[in-house]
Amino acid sequence: MGRVEAEIVWTGSRARAEALLAAVAPDDPESFDAEIVDVGGSSELRIRVIGEELKTVRSTVDDLLACLAAAESGLDVIDGA
Repeated sequence: MGRVEAEIVWTGSRARAEALLAAVAPDDPESFDAEIVDVGGSSELRIRVIGEELKTVRSTVDDLLACLAAAESGLDVIDGA
């Protein structure tokens, strides 16, 4: 069987990247790998999803994007943005 891989990359401040990672880390840790990498003056949150079926990877990516969007909205409210 084949292998499907997708990557989500978010760029911004390290503090926000850490908060976003904390928001998605408990989601389903066996279904993805995540790391924060400093690039120039900002940081990247890189989330890699690997699976054997496209529908499974897509479902995981959809869940992660929904969690990231909710977490970022919450952070915006806290930050007053």
